[in-house]
Parts: sequence; C-alpha cells; structure tokens
Amino acid sequence: MKLHCRSLMMACLLAAGSTVALAQAAPPATPPLTTDHDPIAAPEGDVAPAPPPAGTPTGEVQRSAGGQFVLRQNAEEVVLNATVVDQSLQLVETLDKSAFQVYEDGVPQTILGFRREDIPVSLGILIDSSGSMYNKVDSVRTAAMDLIKASNKDDETFIVNFSEEAYIDQDLTSDVNKLSNALNLFHVAGGTAIYDTVVASADYLAQNAKKPKQVLLIITDGDDRDSSSNLETTIRRVQDLDGPVVYCIGLLFGADDMDRDSKRHSQRVLQTLADQTGGLAFFPKRVEDVDAIAQQVAQDIRSQYTIAYHSTRPYTQQGYRQIHVEAKAKGWGKLTVRTRNGYFPKPPAAATGDPGLQNQNQNQNQKR
Repeated sequence: MKLHCRSLMMACLLAAGSTVALAQAAPPATPPLTTDHDPIAAPEGDVAPAPPPAGTPTGEVQRSAGGQFVLRQNAEEVVLNATVVDQSLQLVETLDKSAFQVYEDGVPQTILGFRREDIPVSLGILIDSSGSMYNKVDSVRTAAMDLIKASNKDDETFIVNFSEEAYIDQDLTSDVNKLSNALNLFHVAGGTAIYDTVVASADYLAQNAKKPKQVLLIITDGDDRDSSSNLETTIRRVQDLDGPVVYCIGLLFGADDMDRDSKRHSQRVLQTLADQTGGLAFFPKRVEDVDAIAQQVAQDIRSQYTIAYHSTRPYTQQGYRQIHVEAKAKGWGKLTVRTRNGYFPKPPAAATGDPGLQNQNQNQNQKR
C-alpha cells in the first residue's frame, strides 16, 4: 500500500540548523497501513548481523555486530514496553519474567522474550509553538534540554515545533549540541495542530528510527483546532504502526482564552493519547514544574521492561486486539503495569508485495 498525501508529506531535509516541514499523513480510512516496521536497521557503516540460527527465541533484545540493540520479531509477535509501579506509584524495577502475565482479548499469552534493561530509544520532542506559548517557551526549552541530558547517551532524538503546521528543527541525532541549538530555532505564533503532528511524527519514526523503542513527548497548552485528523484516527495510526509510547505535558493552567469545556477536552485528549500507548499525561499547575516532570519522563523511559509474546491468533484474523498485563510478586503488594492497551495485527511487508514502500525505505536509507 502506498502512502498517500493530503498535502506535502515530507520536505527534503535541509542543512543543519534549518527547518523542514514534517509529513502530514491522511488518517486511515481503510484497513491498517502495512509497513515493514523494523526500527533497528543497521546504521551506516555497521554490518547487519546474520539471521539467528533456527530455534533462536524471537522477541529478545540483542546486540548486533556493530554494538546496536536489535529486537528480533516476527509478524505474529507483539512487543510491549511496560512500566510497573507499586501502591505508592514508585517505580518497580527488580521483577523477573515469572512475575508477569499477558492477556490478549482475555486469553493468556506465553511470554517468549523478556528484558529489564535501559535500552536506547528513538525520541521525538514535540513542542507547541502557538502564540499562547509565548510566556512558557523558555521554561519548556530548559526542561526539554534537561530531559535529553537525563536520557540514555545512546538515545537518538528529533525536535519538532508545531502550531497549525509542524516543522523538524533537528533530525534524529545523539548530538546534544545540535539538539540544544534546535531548541532555540523556533518562534511562537499561530494555532495548534496536535493530532496532525503526532501522526506525522509517528510516521517519521516508522521510517527513520534505529532504536528498539520509540517515544514521543508532547508539550502543549492548547486545544487542537487546526488538524485534519481527529483523536480516534490519530490513535489508530499510531497503533497501526506499532507506534511510539506517548507522554504528554499539558500546560493548561495559563490557557486563559479557553473555556472550561475546552480545557477539559484538551485534558481528555492528552490523557487518552498517553493511556492508549502506555505513556503518562501530566498537568502541572505552573510552568516551573515542567523541568521536574521532564526528568521524571526520562526516568520512566529508562525503567521499563520489554516483554514479547507470540499471539495465539494469526494476523489474518483482523480487528483490534486488547492487551492487559498483570504483575504479581512475593513481597510486593498491589502492582500496576502500564503499557499500550492494544494493537491492530498486520502481515510483514514482504507478504504485501508493495514495491512503493520498499522504494520509499530505500530512499530513506540513501538519505542517511
């Protein structure tokens, strides 16, 4: 299936320090987008590892010959990034595989792969640059930079600013200086298009990310009034792509031009985006709290379990599949597991005979 555009999908990446328009993809009105979602393409200069011997367990995070983390996965395998907290909402990081039980549509699943490790992520920081952010943007820039510094040094991050349109201020990189420069590029003006920005960023990660885990952090103070997508189609697109965990920081305390219903709607939107993808939504009372929240997000990302299971149902049985994960361990009270709520199954790209997507991926590799 070729990727169709409602408007310009992706401008060519410009020289460092410039901005380019982010892809804006049409919300799916047809069955799930089929894509070869292997985010661990070997980086330029590395040799891709040979396929594992027959019988090698899939779903495991392994290191390639070039030192990169590789997530081995097949079409009917589901990989979850899960966070566990206790009754005091403190992170629990010492559980083993036996503590977890995964259910898909209420049916117990067998866990094949399990890892508790600080695995590098591909991270997108999406910052609202609409006019209402004028008095908050300096604190947000500081918080974003502190999050980057608190993250795994092997993470790759891209910076997006968005109003009614979204722009990449920095392509995926691990260079802290480039990211710092990018955070000072944009100026506040215009409206707010959260949904289109999330869709475009998830698509961008699907095509470009090299790390086993993908995350988006949205920082906004507005109600979406400018997107062509809506909440439902945005979540569906992220699920179709086995897409990123979404964290949200809603700065709704200063949105004086929003009525009470609009603020409630904005809070519901951000909370739903986080809940459906396994992330968290925060709603601070003042802009000074954003820095501490950003560092909490960094800690949360670095404290997750990676769980893989082979679905008991073939991918040919279409339809949304609900996921529920439980954790129980001796010496612990009630534990809560946070992960994505479900997914839409899809076949591997090789089975679709879609040359358009293959060519698109080849073009992306050439750009690298």
